[in-house]
Amino acid sequence: MTDKTGYRPLYQQVRDLFQTRIADGTWQAGGKLPSEQALARELDVSHGTVRKALDELAAQKLVERRQGTGTFVRAVTPERSVFQFFYYTRPGGDRLMPEVVDTRTGMGAANALDRRQLRLADGAQVVRIDRLRGFDGATTLIERMVLPLDRFPGLAARHLPNALYAMYHSDYRVLVSVVTEELRAIAAETDDAALLGVSPATPLLAIDRIAYDLDGIAVEWRQTLCLTRDVVYSVTQR
Repeated sequence: MTDKTGYRPLYQQVRDLFQTRIADGTWQAGGKLPSEQALARELDVSHGTVRKALDELAAQKLVERRQGTGTFVRAVTPERSVFQFFYYTRPGGDRLMPEVVDTRTGMGAANALDRRQLRLADGAQVVRIDRLRGFDGATTLIERMVLPLDRFPGLAARHLPNALYAMYHSDYRVLVSVVTEELRAIAAETDDAALLGVSPATPLLAIDRIAYDLDGIAVEWRQTLCLTRDVVYSVTQR
């Protein structure tokens, strides 16, 4: 395996190949990878190159190394997919599993803002998902999502599970690996306040998220409004 461009380190090419095998299901979730020596022989690269590529996948939490056993593809379980990019907790850090209160889906043409956020071409079609979520029976989150229809055909007609990212991977071979978020404080508008059961102008946390697949392509734009009366947005960095 050689770098024909001369620009990208070989281990990055190997990493990208491994990512593709995970995303397209060649390497199944929970399955054991071939040994580093076997992969090096298959690709005609050094053992060190394979190890560095796997180190990056481990840092991305796509694989896990088990002492004395080998390297395994991490399973994208519904619980893991929820908590991997879900940062709402009780004050003090207790994790919360969100409940789906209501979900509505539809399709339509991408508007100018959709196209800019998802880098879509003129005339692109999108799936729209509006969802209310909460904890302990109380509605706390309003989520509005936009996804490119060509990546998620038929999604608008489906019953959607709580854990969307797990379904993206299992049913559409779209593995969300990175999200970027911008947070700001806003005052609740009348319609949103009614959905959350609060007065207009109640302070809300607004989170604007773009989710990217393994190739760095934007696959979801999500706007979330969070009532932080009983929950906090908690991020742990390592």
